[in-house]
Amino acid sequence: MSSTGPNGVSSRRLHCHCGLFQDLILAETGDLGGAQKLVDALDRDSPLDTVVQNFYLPTIRAAMKLHANDPARAVDILRPTATHELMQADAFNMLWPAYVRRLAYLQMGEGAKAATEFQKLLDHPGAVGRSVTGVLSHLQLARSRSLSGDRAAARRSYEHFLGLWKDADPDVPAYREAKAEHTALLNSGAETVRR
Repeated sequence: MSSTGPNGVSSRRLHCHCGLFQDLILAETGDLGGAQKLVDALDRDSPLDTVVQNFYLPTIRAAMKLHANDPARAVDILRPTATHELMQADAFNMLWPAYVRRLAYLQMGEGAKAATEFQKLLDHPGAVGRSVTGVLSHLQLARSRSLSGDRAAARRSYEHFLGLWKDADPDVPAYREAKAEHTALLNSGAETVRR
């Protein structure tokens, strides 16, 4: 029998979340061997856990596919997670699949599909909470809109992101990249006017 911790979360589930975040970080940073070991352990330790099997593991596996340069497979892996995306389970943000899916669409050059996924995150601020997926979705939405050719909307999204992060350390890679991309967008000519 597992003990309960803060907010009634079982110690077993809390351990699962810690491993999950570690696994997602490894997958996001490209340590695919380390991520695979943790995925295997999580799969072995929680074979009957619906959330783990149908949400957490597909999300991590999809992130791993992104780093293996297989975005189409990442999107395919995430298909079953759609029914779970807006639920809130303990400490793991349930919009991670949409975030990873949109990264896959960006990697495939499908700006409109990526923009839809980013907007999904931004349309649910209560579910996103203070998660990094929320604020980074503004940046990714800007990139998606730029890729789609909607320069005016891209400019607005970049400016919104930069406004949110106006007090950020200027050496944070996402902030530095966003500033450079925004400047390049502004310097590349007249904006597309949407009517």
